[in-house]
Amino acid sequence: MNFVSGSERAFLRAVSRLAYCNPFLPERIGCERAALGKEFVEGEPVWSLPVEQPERPRANVWRIVERLDPLAKHLRERLCGGAKAGTEDLGLYQDAILHLLYQRYYGRFAACGAEPGRWRFYQDVLADWRLFFGLEGMELPLRLDPLHSFAGFRQIQRAFDQIFRDIIGSSIPAARLRASVWQSIFTHDMRRYRTTLYQRMGDFATLITGASGTGKELAARAIAQSRYVPFDDRKLSFADDAIALFYPINILALLPTLVESGLFGDRRGSFTGAIADRKGWLETCPALGSVFLDELGDLDATIQVKLLHVIETRTFHPVGDTASRQFQGKLIAATNRDLAADIQRGRFREDLYYRLCSDQIATPPLAEQIAGSPHLLEELVIYMSRKVAGGEGGELAREVIGWIGRNLGPDYPWPGNYRELEQCIKNMLIRRDYRPSQTRAEDPADELAQDFRTGRMTAEQLLSRYCALVYRQTGSYEETARRLGIDRRTVKSRVVADRGGA
Repeated sequence: MNFVSGSERAFLRAVSRLAYCNPFLPERIGCERAALGKEFVEGEPVWSLPVEQPERPRANVWRIVERLDPLAKHLRERLCGGAKAGTEDLGLYQDAILHLLYQRYYGRFAACGAEPGRWRFYQDVLADWRLFFGLEGMELPLRLDPLHSFAGFRQIQRAFDQIFRDIIGSSIPAARLRASVWQSIFTHDMRRYRTTLYQRMGDFATLITGASGTGKELAARAIAQSRYVPFDDRKLSFADDAIALFYPINILALLPTLVESGLFGDRRGSFTGAIADRKGWLETCPALGSVFLDELGDLDATIQVKLLHVIETRTFHPVGDTASRQFQGKLIAATNRDLAADIQRGRFREDLYYRLCSDQIATPPLAEQIAGSPHLLEELVIYMSRKVAGGEGGELAREVIGWIGRNLGPDYPWPGNYRELEQCIKNMLIRRDYRPSQTRAEDPADELAQDFRTGRMTAEQLLSRYCALVYRQTGSYEETARRLGIDRRTVKSRVVADRGGA
């Protein structure tokens, strides 16, 4: 008795490739087309959240499941009947059952809330597992563990939903971003990830670069909340059910001393105001969590050295303490600065950059996405208007789209990216008007350096602009005065002068 026919084997090979591909790359469409042939339903070139019908089912996904379900049962019956299967065919059977079980229980994973006992359907998954993989004498090419596979199903579902829901847009740049975030979670080789790398991805830091407002924190949050989490079949729970996973720190929002304490913690008496021991994020973050350092390019040089030590040794010292602590989580960093240029200027450590850049993600500017997809702006306006105005979102979106067309035009560059578009929508909701900021998009430090090289400034202007630049980094007249070695009142007067007397 033959285990599979030629046409069945071709279908199973396509399903096998589909089960391990990046769902946000065009390869997924090729796998679906190969599996379904003439039954394949043509659709959009990238897999993105449709703003008009966000809950619309994916026709090709369920057509494949409808074909796979009865075939899986027939293959099992043939194995029970004594059919002989080679290593390749058993591997295809193995991949097909895994894909079938994931799709069969996807809805139950996605629907689980916070209620106790929500993972009891593991028993149903285990029953199906034994049905297909528990045949007497069966020797599969890979040893599979139902606990590990159940945890893997949940991770894939959570990662897909997070990326699909939060990183929106039907443009090719947006699709590349979703695919890049997926790779940061699972690598490019899902098979290798499933067998060994799932335990090691927390060891790799991730660096996210891109202009302000392009969604760097969304990408970081998706990675942090999509890590592999073991499942306990005795407690019927996951290890992260009661812990936080994402620990964001905006470096620009804190003074350098507070950044250091916030990251590493401090001990009582280590500085004025330290009246008790305090744990920093690196110590608070559990093994399954992630610390997110936003605006990394503005990190103080001394803290850069300490952060490099954390990445290299996974250890750190709280401020004022000689005892080392262990950092068990994952580090994710983001910046809107050109770190390569900052390295040349001596602002950023080259060795730290190379410790961070093993996994890099670049978030595309909004203007680039709109240029490649003319309807994207309308999609985003509809999506954001619903978030801002709820049931009035449809009417608000029409008003915003009309206003943008009359006042800004199709070539407006949106220098503030997604954040600016959201503010435009909120302004339209409240005032039925929006006035784009006239601030210069160029980095003030680059402007200062350019004017310095060309000799376009007086000494008074140079001092005022330099004081203002350092003040923007510290947020404190006192700290700026300390760094520059001048009086606090001088700093304040120079910063006010740079603002034009404001």
